[in-house]
Amino acid sequence: MGKNISRDIEGVQARPRGDVADIDISICVVTFKARDYLRECLVSLSENTRRIRSEVIVVDNGSHDGTKELIESEFPTTRFIENEVNAGFTRPMNQAMRISSGRYLLQLNPDTVILENALEKMVNFMDEHQDIGICGPKVLNRDLTLQKSCRRGESRPWAVISYFLGLARLFPDRKFFGEYQMSYMEEDEIHPVAGVAGSCMVIRRDVIARIGYLDELFFAYQEDADFCFRARESGWKVYYYPEAQIIHYGGKGGSRVHPYRSIYEWHKSYWLYYRKNLAKDYFFLLNWLFYGVMVIKLLISLLLNAIRREKFAGPPRA
Repeated sequence: MGKNISRDIEGVQARPRGDVADIDISICVVTFKARDYLRECLVSLSENTRRIRSEVIVVDNGSHDGTKELIESEFPTTRFIENEVNAGFTRPMNQAMRISSGRYLLQLNPDTVILENALEKMVNFMDEHQDIGICGPKVLNRDLTLQKSCRRGESRPWAVISYFLGLARLFPDRKFFGEYQMSYMEEDEIHPVAGVAGSCMVIRRDVIARIGYLDELFFAYQEDADFCFRARESGWKVYYYPEAQIIHYGGKGGSRVHPYRSIYEWHKSYWLYYRKNLAKDYFFLLNWLFYGVMVIKLLISLLLNAIRREKFAGPPRA
């Protein structure tokens, strides 16, 4: 555990760390051109991890926006990896997790703020429930409303179609229409889910030992859904734990800097996720019909973004 790391990893510069022992949670953050949000995130971490043993690992995707200088001057105990180029999300997150030491690993977006000892609450919850492999908090928009994507049912064709046609909004209490974001469940109720958002996802290290790291087939997006799917397939439970809360601004950094690529990568990643995990359960003609629907949605998303004044991938955040 006390081994120092000071070497190049495929062209990546890794800052050495000090001795680490008995770490409860390793906090892994991938950032791209989100310096100011990252600073707020790291401040909130320092204020809300005083009663648990933690380490913070930041991987920067070649931002060249002062992120390295920020870490060196204000957060010198943070371990820092600097990629020369934007390597997406999945591979850099794996970089961070591979050098981590904690009993738990946290995937965390840089545009988040930790509230009320949220990480301590999730660690304690998972310590009390050894069958839970992955846990996610209640994620809030900046106006403190629920960010609905933080808890998810399985992304099967009807669930996805119901969501994007707005049927889930029309009938939020009906499981038949609301499976995609589980709108029929109370937002303050602890419950099992098919997946939680990668913006803040706590993973038991034993899960990594059993199923491995994130699948780097996914450049960005859906890697969290795929990981939760694999964990459930191997026997672990995935839980939504609303007693722990964070704020996620959403869509900052990469998806604002390269909105069209982000839209393309989201649709590509969902197609990869569906083909890998769900397509086998359906007749091939239904799969091809569903692929066609996804292409149409991609084209509509690109068109809508072209006429927006503010460019971004995904829904606007409150």
